[in-house]
Amino acid sequence: MWLVNQPYTLTLTVGSQHQDDFGHTNNIAYLQWLEKVAWAHSNHLGLDIDAYKRLNCGCVVRKHELNYAFPTYIGDELQVGTWISANDGKLSTIRDYQIVRVSDHKTVFTGRTYFVTVDMVTGKPKRMPPEFITAYVPAS
Repeated sequence: MWLVNQPYTLTLTVGSQHQDDFGHTNNIAYLQWLEKVAWAHSNHLGLDIDAYKRLNCGCVVRKHELNYAFPTYIGDELQVGTWISANDGKLSTIRDYQIVRVSDHKTVFTGRTYFVTVDMVTGKPKRMPPEFITAYVPAS
């Protein structure tokens, strides 16, 4: 079912607040879920916002790739998975996502986010600290 072994996952249920005028999940909800699972995974790896501030280095989005395979609807239970797919050890990290509908095990969404590390004060690109290299290891 998963594209990698043991992704970090969160389970959620599509609610009425996620619905758009077409009767399915709004695109913005997917972005919010990606952000939620990415932060949860980062926290799990020991890099929460306090660590970013302490290290004066953070990851910001450079680009998103979003692929919607099937619509989801109110009441659908979803597993939102994420993993690090690449880390150059310098400035760039890539995080992948997969959303699976629990009822039929279909992958309803895949995505990828390209991050660049920046100085938390200036916002300028900054070489990632060793803690980022150690924590953000690409999945197998």
